[in-house]
Amino acid sequence: MTVTLKEAVGAAHSRIYAYGAARGENAVPNDDLIGPIDSSDEWIRQRTGIVTRVRAVAETDAIDLATAAGREAIERAGVDPAEVDLVIVATISNPKQTPSVSAIVADRVGANPAAAYDVNAACAGYCYSIAQADALIRAGAARYALVIGTEKLSDIVDPADRSISFLLGDGAGAALLGPSDTPGVSASIWGSDGSKADAVGMNHRLTDFRDGVAEWPTLRQEGPTVFRWAVWEMAKVAKQALEAAGVTADDLAAFIPHQANMRIVDEFAKQLGLPDTVKVARDIETTGNTSAASIPLATHRLLQENPELSRGLALQIGFGAGLVFAAQVVVLP
Repeated sequence: MTVTLKEAVGAAHSRIYAYGAARGENAVPNDDLIGPIDSSDEWIRQRTGIVTRVRAVAETDAIDLATAAGREAIERAGVDPAEVDLVIVATISNPKQTPSVSAIVADRVGANPAAAYDVNAACAGYCYSIAQADALIRAGAARYALVIGTEKLSDIVDPADRSISFLLGDGAGAALLGPSDTPGVSASIWGSDGSKADAVGMNHRLTDFRDGVAEWPTLRQEGPTVFRWAVWEMAKVAKQALEAAGVTADDLAAFIPHQANMRIVDEFAKQLGLPDTVKVARDIETTGNTSAASIPLATHRLLQENPELSRGLALQIGFGAGLVFAAQVVVLP
């Protein structure tokens, strides 16, 4: 007798229902950081576009930030937390190697026993997670998915490092996805270039710190290398994402790149030939670079300030450590 296995059957499409956000409690202006790096407010503004960044107090960790953002997204979506059956958290700042942030957050927001796992793809982690949530909903592996990017990067910053320390902030952004009758998330363009993994990442291993042969590991980057890669190579990826979605720059309502650096954001917009009608996210000015959290945080703010963007198309692209990248077009809730 031949036995045929049953397969899960999901929704035809998925879409984002709502966003949530949580930012670090303290606003940290440039003047508070310039001493250890022998710099100035003007230098930081010219190089990065950052005026201030948000950082969390010592008692707040990435899990706390993720919980707050996730709760808001679920509440705004009008979905019963118990119906959320998948939680994906993108982060590089889990305060412990294990357990996962996602499992703890799932319990805290009332989604226990949802499937839960973390994604470590740095600044591309949120876009990676959106691609996975969309695919899993359409495959029938989940109905409602909570996707969160959360970081407390102030825990892994060397205040004296001139390459990246003044860029970084703390926060979490969340999106609640569910079934849809029409497409709400396009095909994703994603990949990596591990040959350039040393361009941005941690300067030491945890085992080196344990063994007393290195200081506490902190983030470092080769600024010129990352800038050139982001501007030229990621602009190509963004164009591929538009083509994969079957749309053009003229169809967009918003462009929401990873908030790495204002100069990169502005050059991106120029490379893509975005019309003046497209709103470009520039959350980095007052939030800083929050890695995996930056795109959902920027989207949350953009929608708050421009409610007319609702139901419009947004091109989002994440890129970062390990030279990992992902981009897709989404319909804004």
